Amino acid sequence: MPALSQLPFSSLLRRIANIGVRQGMPFIEARRTRLLNLLALPWVPLMSLFCILNAIQGRYLLSCLNGLNVAGSLAVLWLHQRQRYLSARMLLIVYSIVLYSITALVYRNGAEYFLLNILIVTILVYDNIWLIGCLSLITISSFLAIHFTGGDLPGLVPVPRIVFNVVCALMFPILALSYFKQVHADYQQELETRRQALAALNRDKEKLFSVIAHDIRGPLATLELLLDMFRKGEYNESNMLEASEELYKKVHHLGGSIDNMLRWSMGQMRGIRTAPEHFPPAPLTDEIIQMFQPGIEGKSLQVTQEIQGDIFVYADREQVAVILRNLVSNAIKFSHPGGHIHVAAGQENGTVTFTVHDEGIGIPPEKMGELFSLKTIPSYGTGGERGSGLGLLLCQEFTHLNNGQLLVKSKPGAGTLFTVMLPAGSADARSKEEEEDENDFT
Repeated sequence: MPALSQLPFSSLLRRIANIGVRQGMPFIEARRTRLLNLLALPWVPLMSLFCILNAIQGRYLLSCLNGLNVAGSLAVLWLHQRQRYLSARMLLIVYSIVLYSITALVYRNGAEYFLLNILIVTILVYDNIWLIGCLSLITISSFLAIHFTGGDLPGLVPVPRIVFNVVCALMFPILALSYFKQVHADYQQELETRRQALAALNRDKEKLFSVIAHDIRGPLATLELLLDMFRKGEYNESNMLEASEELYKKVHHLGGSIDNMLRWSMGQMRGIRTAPEHFPPAPLTDEIIQMFQPGIEGKSLQVTQEIQGDIFVYADREQVAVILRNLVSNAIKFSHPGGHIHVAAGQENGTVTFTVHDEGIGIPPEKMGELFSLKTIPSYGTGGERGSGLGLLLCQEFTHLNNGQLLVKSKPGAGTLFTVMLPAGSADARSKEEEEDENDFT
């Protein structure tokens, strides 16, 4: 037996309830729109039935009023579809006050109790206290005028119909208030979830900045000490040259950590913008490997590259550079001296797959679950290098922004394989982009 959520009627009901609800809409406004949709929805078939029934029984004015009620409900749904929410609310409230007042005055069928529902809707969907006051005064006045006048006039509809109207009218406050009670609970839950996420983010930031501060303090303190000793003549030029080599390595890794931190913090403050383009990744990979040449030579590593020149990728070039730079940097950092690193890329079925494979120390299983988060504890490389743990987080975020996927396989003591899959580009599209740029320039 299919679940209730899978039934066609349930799916249709959800679609109608979500008419006019767009992505990014404020939480409470979306709930108000759904409430009005659900309020208008039942009256379309119900009032259509009464319209036909009253016409058959000779109550033509009441049948006409029923038809106008159907038209008003459909108009509310149409206005929501056009995203004219204020007009839909005002139409529903004013239109209903007029129709229910006329119906109750002429036919004494208990329709005045629906005015109480309109009063509740007015309070739920508006925030302006003056507007709520005016509409509430009109609604209450209409109810009192109908209820306390013409009490000796006979009803022009059957008593069961009057009882049905009154029961429906009294059931609505229960349903409406229960709905908004659930809305309030959902809103509180959302606020609590955001509060916990914000608290976790603040803890991560504090941890990140403490790591960065520690990494900055070490090289700067060493540099300050060496310069002071050299200035006082306690260090000769040959010793200073030897020490500067070690200091260069520390400052080089520190520069990469600071670059990652700045990119991440800018993304947190302004949001990261992605500008995809068609470009060949082979020259970019050459640049990145050349940039890390001192570190490669320092560990006597063998780096091989296997990327064909006719492969094109469709992504943000700068963000792809950050991804590959961090993956190559990690491969160098955790490789044993004299080890091998293999960088490759291949294209298949509209996807370009990058791989960065090292034969280094690998990643322990207990760290795999927290690899792409600020929760992981930064590890030291085989040469004492230390990172902030932010590089892989950036890799994952930039990969997702470019509609890609990042995978990792690792075995302690046997190395790590990172796989990045991004959308493939084309040389023809690249040529068109260059032509457009030239036309814009001229």
